Amino acid sequence: MHDDHEHGHDHDGHPHGVSRDADRRWLAIALGVIAAFMAVEVVVGVLAQSLALISDAAHMLTDAAAIVLALVAMRFAARPAGGRYTFGLARAEILSAAANGLSLLLLAGWLGYEAIARLTDPTEVTGWMVVVTGLLGLAVNVLAAWAIGKANRTSLNVQGAYQHVLMDMFASVAATAAGLVVLLTGWARADAVATLVVVVLMIRGGWVLLRESARVLLNAAPAGVRPEAIGVDMLAAEGVVEVHDLHVWTIDSGQAALSAHVLVDEPADCHLVRRELERVLAASHSITHTTLQVDHQVRESADEHCESAHGQVHRR
Repeated sequence: MHDDHEHGHDHDGHPHGVSRDADRRWLAIALGVIAAFMAVEVVVGVLAQSLALISDAAHMLTDAAAIVLALVAMRFAARPAGGRYTFGLARAEILSAAANGLSLLLLAGWLGYEAIARLTDPTEVTGWMVVVTGLLGLAVNVLAAWAIGKANRTSLNVQGAYQHVLMDMFASVAATAAGLVVLLTGWARADAVATLVVVVLMIRGGWVLLRESARVLLNAAPAGVRPEAIGVDMLAAEGVVEVHDLHVWTIDSGQAALSAHVLVDEPADCHLVRRELERVLAASHSITHTTLQVDHQVRESADEHCESAHGQVHRR
C-alpha cells in the first residue's frame, strides 16, 4: 500500500460463477418434456403432411439443443477462475446465447423458404391431426416454458433457451390455427401462412439474442449504463481532479465491471477517495466490481500519466 497509489477491487455482491438462481434441474425437466414430445410430433407431421407440424418439431429439436447447450455452458461458467482464465469461463454462457440466436435465424431462413414454396404449390394437409398435435404441443411448450421460467432468466444463456421454447409455443398456436382453417375451409395454404408468422417471430427473437450477446463479447457498456455520466459523478467526488482510462463492460449477464485511473489533489487521501468512489458507483450505478488506480496529481494531464489516454478524459 502506498500513500499516492491504490488499487481497489471490490468483490461484494457478485459471484464470478453461475447465478445461484439458474437451477439446472428446471432446464433438465424442460429438456425431457420437449424431447419426448418432439418424436411424436415428427411422426404425426409426416403422416399429416403438415409443414407447420414438421417446422414445430424442427424447432423443438433446436429447443432441446439450446437447453443442452445452456446446461453445458452453465457447467463451464461455474468453474472457478484460474490459470489464463482470470475471469473464469463465465462468458461460455454468452457464447451459448449467441449460438442459440444464430440457430433461430438459420432455422427461420429454412422454414421461410419451405413456407414460400408451399404457398406456390400447396400440399394437402390432414387438418384434424394438425389441430390435435398442435394443442398437445402447446401444452408441452407451456410446461417447458414454466420450468425454464423457474431458472434465472436474467442470464442471456437461460434467456436463449427460453426464447427457443417461447417461439415454439407460438409455433404450436400457429399450427393449431392453421389446422382449424384447413379443417373448416379446406384452404391448404393456411399451413404455410402460419409457418411464415412463426418465422417472423423467430427472426426477431434470434436478432435480440445476437445483439445482446454481441454487446457483452465486444465489451460494450451494459444497457442503461452511460459511461459519460459515470465519469461526471466520479469527478464530483471531493478531491478528484481528473478521471481517465474509464472502462465499463459486462463480464457476463448482469455482472458489470469498471476500471479507471483517478487523479486527486495533493492533500487528499487516496484511500478515502477510492472508498468514496466505490460507494458512489455502487449506490448510483449498481457497479460493485471495480478496479480503481488512484494517484496524486503530480503532473498536468492524463497524457503525461499514460502513453495515450483511452476514451474521454474528465477533468475539473
